[in-house]
Amino acid sequence: MSSSPNTVRQDLPVLNGPLPGPKAQALIARDRRVISPSYTRDYPLVASRGEGAIIEDVDGNRFLDCNAGIAVVATGHCHPRVVEAIQRQAGQLIHMSGTDFYYENLVALAEKLSALSPGGVERRVSFGNSGAEAVEGALKLARYHTGRDKFIAFLGGFHGRTMGALALTGSKTAQRRRFSPLMPGVHHIPYAYCYRCAYGKQPDTCAVECVKVIEEQLLKTILPAEEVAAIVVEPVQGEGGYLVPPAKFHEELERVARRHGMLLIHDEVQSGMGRTGRMWASEHFGVVPDILAVAKGIASGMPLGATVARAEVMNWTPGAHASTFGGNPVAAAAALVTIELLEEELIANAERMGRFMMDRMRDWPRRFPHVGDVRGLGLMLGVEIVRDRETRERDPERRNRVVKDAFERGLLILGAGVNTLRLSPPLTISRDQASFALDVLEECLAR
Repeated sequence: MSSSPNTVRQDLPVLNGPLPGPKAQALIARDRRVISPSYTRDYPLVASRGEGAIIEDVDGNRFLDCNAGIAVVATGHCHPRVVEAIQRQAGQLIHMSGTDFYYENLVALAEKLSALSPGGVERRVSFGNSGAEAVEGALKLARYHTGRDKFIAFLGGFHGRTMGALALTGSKTAQRRRFSPLMPGVHHIPYAYCYRCAYGKQPDTCAVECVKVIEEQLLKTILPAEEVAAIVVEPVQGEGGYLVPPAKFHEELERVARRHGMLLIHDEVQSGMGRTGRMWASEHFGVVPDILAVAKGIASGMPLGATVARAEVMNWTPGAHASTFGGNPVAAAAALVTIELLEEELIANAERMGRFMMDRMRDWPRRFPHVGDVRGLGLMLGVEIVRDRETRERDPERRNRVVKDAFERGLLILGAGVNTLRLSPPLTISRDQASFALDVLEECLAR
């Protein structure tokens, strides 16, 4: 996409020449010599600065970020109120360790998360530095509270790369290869979404059948119910393909958990903090989890994770679990302002812009022969790419080409699952920016 139409629009992309530019090429060469090869880079973006939904690279090219830093910068890049809160706190107290001492904004943030959590029940909060740590905290707490040691998780799920979280993760073999033995006692079952049901079949029936696997197979054959500490599930599956299950799925999971004395853990790391047009994706399904794992959008880019549990569940004793940096004063300050912005306007904008985008995307399966399905909630949107609508065979190669083509037109997106394009822009995205993103994707899909 040429730069001429947008030379005076600071809120839209401008490309100055072929990508990557000379400065980006030089830095990428340096990166290859010293950075872990385990990092995945889908295209050669070398970020220099960000503002709102715009990222500028080292060569002065501007891109529309429909990744939000991997669903992290909910308030957009460098929101002035977040920046001001970080600067003010950094000048007052950078670190003291909330696991050994006290400071006010850590308490204020825990109070806020407790008040906002689903179900209106009293909660307690343990802080860490990431989504994986939030999940690890949930696993440890579930074992501690129940005295049980096993878990039920889902194929396609992603919960992190630390050893406990990785044991839950069922997303890609590359994430697990050569790391065994992982934490024992995790059993995976299908997530209540299948590509057949996505085309208008019987999603509620599929949901019930998936949950039946627990009671009619697992618990009757290899997994004693009294040994299961928790069911761990993403309300909307993220890395698995931005899959939105029917409400019946979550209702049935809650029923099974309550019947057998298991805890219900919702991994809201990617779907929480307003991403789906509500504070928590759980709210769309009318289910109240016992434990929430929270991170990504919680602090607008500062490293922070939280394990938020019913007060009676978080009953461990001093020393059982802690984190030196978790709930760092600067990250807590950023989180408090992030939540203010979400409540004031950004959750509503996520719902409004998500509806606007979905209304336009809804007929893509009819217009583009390689679009099998569009789905999502709020600004957590997925586009499934297939070889053709008749066979519905997944087409990861074409999906990857669309990701690359979009980058070359100034749009940053990523894949999810085997063959899905994910759209997870900052919750600040404007109508013009959303229209630009859809224009670019339509160009790419028409190729």
